[in-house]
Amino acid sequence: MLRTALIWLGFAQPASVAGGAGHGHPHGGAHGHTHGTIDPTLATTTRGIWAIKWSFVILAITAAIQLVVVFTSGSVALLADTIHNVGDAATAVPLWIAFQLVRRKPTARFTYGLGRVEDLAGVAIVAIILISALVAMYEAVDRLLHPLPITQLWQVAIAGFIGFLGNEAVAVFRIRVGREIDSAALIADGYHARTDGLTSLAVVVGAGGVWLGFPLADPIVGILITIAIFGIVWQSSKAVFSRLLDGVDPEVVAEIRHAAEHVPAIKSVLDVRARWLGHRLRAEVDVALAADTTVAEADRLAGELEAELLDHIPALAVAHVRVRPVGAQLDRGVESTSPAHHHAPEPVKVEAELAAGMLEIVDTPAGERMRFRISRAVPGLRAAVIIARPGGDETLRLELTQEDAQLFLSAAAPAEPHEFDAILTLSSDDTEEAIKFSMTEPAGHMH
Repeated sequence: MLRTALIWLGFAQPASVAGGAGHGHPHGGAHGHTHGTIDPTLATTTRGIWAIKWSFVILAITAAIQLVVVFTSGSVALLADTIHNVGDAATAVPLWIAFQLVRRKPTARFTYGLGRVEDLAGVAIVAIILISALVAMYEAVDRLLHPLPITQLWQVAIAGFIGFLGNEAVAVFRIRVGREIDSAALIADGYHARTDGLTSLAVVVGAGGVWLGFPLADPIVGILITIAIFGIVWQSSKAVFSRLLDGVDPEVVAEIRHAAEHVPAIKSVLDVRARWLGHRLRAEVDVALAADTTVAEADRLAGELEAELLDHIPALAVAHVRVRPVGAQLDRGVESTSPAHHHAPEPVKVEAELAAGMLEIVDTPAGERMRFRISRAVPGLRAAVIIARPGGDETLRLELTQEDAQLFLSAAAPAEPHEFDAILTLSSDDTEEAIKFSMTEPAGHMH
């Protein structure tokens, strides 16, 4: 019974889903529900757009029925729930308009097209929902301080139940289509609609409280629903403004690095940059190849990587791949205050149970550092490098950086020379691993 309830709410998966076969590479991971943004994997499939359309229709009808009862009954709890459902439905409208503008071809002025219009639509939606939530909160607090009789209690209860049925219909629809097109985002949206249905049932509870002689039950339920809407505004604001500032999920960067592992001739991934333009992703990748690679071979490998990227990330529109010889160093977005470092050892590829990635010595504005760029890791990973030195071991603890959730960096520079045997220690909870490796400086380098 408990497992059935957890499956219904989305906290557990049916055995048929959990044990199903899959590609093995997540296309974006699990996404939460946000107003003001539609997951890009939905907007790039006909079936996904179809699901967005019909979700809008069902929720719009539900909200329209509830709105009629709001005017006849004066229930602020139902008003708050109606605003909630209107927010769910209205998300699709400005975004759909933006999708039409995005189809316009790039011009001499807008060389990347009009993809940013979608972000502006997201800002507008968040602003509208925020204003609506403030109105609903004002009405609920005013009714709490100045109680007024509520009429048509049975209509209020029925409207709340209709809100539940509308959200449940959308939930079943989204989950079913989400599983058809393998969209974690649409499935997550379906379970969110299911919890919204429980919010609508709170209106029924409020009407029952008024019927039992507790008139303040209606405004109290209205305040609780409005608080939930404010939570949605906060969540959506983070998603929308992160997109405006060219933010991407760290999982996207990790997936790009993972795709490069499918091209054996690529020695390392030096740098990854990605940004959203509307619901399409653009990526720039710098990779290191063997120094004797011909131009024709480098071009072929770049094309092979582009094909892998498009296969791993369906929302990817363009991937620009730059090839560099092994040993090349990049400082992402900053200029180093130290002289250029031309004698760093080749990066070491790490493939362990607790983590996978690339270990290397890089130049930073603070000087040389040992860097571990992960493509996969268990939660709570801890890392350190123990270097064997003639005078005693040198230990460099690698700390997760605040700027990049995929990047571990040492607080101090590794001592010279950069030619040594060492051990990378990885730990998490009660599990530990020790990976032996060696670094060798390029031939001809002298201290």
